[in-house]
Amino acid sequence: MTATTELAGRPQGPLSMTDKAIPPWADGLTVDEFLARRPRLSSLATPLLVLDDHAIADNLAEFAAFCGEHGLDLAPHGKTTMSPTLWRRQIAAGAHGITVANYPQLRVAVAAGIRRVHVANALADPGGVAWLGAALDADPGLDVQVWADSTATVALLSDALAGTRRPLTVLVEVGALGARTGARTVDGAVHVGEAIAASPGLRLGGVAGYEGAVAHDVTPASLARVDAYLEAMAQVHRGLAGAYPDDGVAVLSAGGSAYFDRVAAVLGPLRDRGTWVELRSGVYLIHDDGFYASVAPADRGIAAPRLRSAMRVWARVLSRPEPTLALLDVGRRDVSFDDGLPVPQVAAPSLGGPQRPLVGAVATAINDQHLFVDLAVDDPLAVGDVVGLVASHPCTVLDKWRTVPVVRASGGDSDDPVVVDLLATYF
Repeated sequence: MTATTELAGRPQGPLSMTDKAIPPWADGLTVDEFLARRPRLSSLATPLLVLDDHAIADNLAEFAAFCGEHGLDLAPHGKTTMSPTLWRRQIAAGAHGITVANYPQLRVAVAAGIRRVHVANALADPGGVAWLGAALDADPGLDVQVWADSTATVALLSDALAGTRRPLTVLVEVGALGARTGARTVDGAVHVGEAIAASPGLRLGGVAGYEGAVAHDVTPASLARVDAYLEAMAQVHRGLAGAYPDDGVAVLSAGGSAYFDRVAAVLGPLRDRGTWVELRSGVYLIHDDGFYASVAPADRGIAAPRLRSAMRVWARVLSRPEPTLALLDVGRRDVSFDDGLPVPQVAAPSLGGPQRPLVGAVATAINDQHLFVDLAVDDPLAVGDVVGLVASHPCTVLDKWRTVPVVRASGGDSDDPVVVDLLATYF
């Protein structure tokens, strides 16, 4: 079996009782056999995460149009979904590669057949770097970029790649005081870039950074910090003008999923024949109704993609032990809680049943397997009913699911859409 086959986008082998939310009647079926029966939302079990295929398609189109209008390249962060199926959809929609965050994710991307992989991080494991060097030598079509923010990292990379035939492309990472990784000054970053250019086995590929490390909201002060950080990246790029190789393109790579409009405004004008400006935004594909919705450029009056959440979590009422308290069968093992608790949005008598707004309901606490919800004393929510939740931060929702159903509504079946795919994830 080839590596690409092993990392096919759907679960391999028969479905079983180990696949969370899959119904018992699917035990032993292949994914194709399961989908051929046209299961619906009502066929599944709680707790449950589903993705909306129409929302994914709309988000893909919106972001591709934004990149095209601004002349930006896109290498979306694959850590959001760790789904080869969704990575391939992003590439088919115009992305020129996939970004990952570390060595294990890099191996997943290579095994999935992704040809251009951007590692938005330093690699400091000599064994992992040696593996990458061997992979590059073995596959002339594989293109991998990594980061370095110090001459120590540059030396480690160069030593671990001794004897490899193909140079590894390395981008110098720009940081900021009090932020995450990255060289802390413009001069320091230029010095790292010059060290990359001078090191055997390495090729200086450009300048990279993550502007989301310097701000967490959209106040004027935060946006000013983002712009200043991006301008520092531009200064490093100008300072390395004489160090870039003559036979390639320098990449300016930034753009989380909150401030990509600022990347377009500050770095976009630097794009020319010898400089690419690359976004690495990844959350745009799934989006959310929490943090990312609160900072979305389109909601700030910016001409930017109109994104909508493609994920919903469903949970069932297990208990209503007090007049204003309900306990749901969803917890830390099923849904994110790092950027706010899930928000109860709708209720229904069963999965696929008629939905009603769940007005005034608030999640107040989460345990491993329970969500506490405060609600009005006269709300008719009963044991056995289901609640549709909206969540924040897709990265930490999807990483709790090995098999993810994708649904598609049509006509009058919006409450009970058809399951059109099952995604395999590799977190």
